[in-house]
Amino acid sequence: MSLSAIAFARQNHARFLDELKALLRIPSVSTLPEHKEDCRRAAETLAAELRRIGMENVRLIETEGHPLVYADWLHAAGKPTALCYGHYDVQPPDPLDEWVSPPFEPTERNGNIYARGAVDDKGQVWAQVKALESLLAADGALTINVRVLLEGEEEVGGEGIANYVASKPPELKSDFALVCDTELFAPGLPTLCVGLRGMIYTEIEVRGARTDLHSGMYGGAAPNPFTALAQIIARLKDENGHILIPGFYDGIIPPSAAELAAWRSLPFDEEEYRKTEVGAKQLVGEAGYTVLERTWARPSLDVHGMPGGFTGAGAKTVIPAKAQAKVSMRLVPGMTPARAFEQYKSYVEKIAPAGVDVEVRLIHSGDPCLVTVDNPYIQAATRALHEVWGKDTVFIRSGGSIPIVGDFDRHLGLPSVMMGFGLPDDNLHAPNEKFNLKNFELGIESLIRFLEEAGR
Repeated sequence: MSLSAIAFARQNHARFLDELKALLRIPSVSTLPEHKEDCRRAAETLAAELRRIGMENVRLIETEGHPLVYADWLHAAGKPTALCYGHYDVQPPDPLDEWVSPPFEPTERNGNIYARGAVDDKGQVWAQVKALESLLAADGALTINVRVLLEGEEEVGGEGIANYVASKPPELKSDFALVCDTELFAPGLPTLCVGLRGMIYTEIEVRGARTDLHSGMYGGAAPNPFTALAQIIARLKDENGHILIPGFYDGIIPPSAAELAAWRSLPFDEEEYRKTEVGAKQLVGEAGYTVLERTWARPSLDVHGMPGGFTGAGAKTVIPAKAQAKVSMRLVPGMTPARAFEQYKSYVEKIAPAGVDVEVRLIHSGDPCLVTVDNPYIQAATRALHEVWGKDTVFIRSGGSIPIVGDFDRHLGLPSVMMGFGLPDDNLHAPNEKFNLKNFELGIESLIRFLEEAGR
């Protein structure tokens, strides 16, 4: 049956792309309050399209933040049910001056479509929607039952969907989740992600004097929160990248020998990675581990920003009353966000210099996850990908975090098939984000094949 659905997709590819461009023009930046209505408009656009293609029970589910989009088609008696997940919110486009073309005016060049959200995650959400449309238009039915759940807060922690999933509503009763928010390991290489790092995202706030002080009159006597903060941060890791928080590595589950051997066989060039993807003069990290091990299977700790004090043009000789740092840690199997945060918070409070008060806040978190490759849905995915790409699928982990995958497992007992079609150089969260046009096309065909294989 999929031949007719794939033929439909190929015949309508130009329309699919035009529709994607319309979705990309909506600046659904979830973290900025001024884009609240844009986020709702993106949700309503997706709901209208799901309704148009023949999905049922389509509606917005309100949360304290941006709404969820729900739809289903449940007429495949005796067949499994897929829960198709994606997100319509996007990162802020800054810095704007580094974009070659405007971030919310999708532009085709070099075989790619460039726009904020092109690959993360609107393009991949649209691939799912168009796969469903192709099957329904060509065959009049789906071979499995399908639920769709799209969120608008993935880029800001996903609190709304996490609360909804934790309530275990009957609308989410399924056999597996399909998550299209990952990437191919290399161009043309079909890839399934079977592991994700978890994370905790935190703020450290250091307070010194009651108010900002003149550094000439009080420098040398008054505590400086930025200096204290720098001292704290400097003691979180050593010069070899080893995290110094006591007990932080306890209980970590290392990758198996077979998994490590599979990673060694991947087409990975460390020097090319350094030059092309990272763009730094040298890679850093824990000694004794490969780059893939360090980014997929080892914890990491990074500082993202230090707001506070005077940052304008010119000079202002002020000792600020407070300073902040945004710090996150990526977690691996065997670690839990709650335990990692308590270890970190206790350590920061212990090493804080004299003369300041320190507060450590948890902003959001997500569990690490591993998916076994012998479950029937992963096997169906490998067959589908081979049909479309003509190559054997590789299994990888991702250094990133998709918190909802852990929620699907913990609250609903669902394994996730993480089938994504981005590329490592797609500039996620950076200027000039893109989605390869051929991957968009083959992604739709892969999803068509997979939805049929999962129903056999």
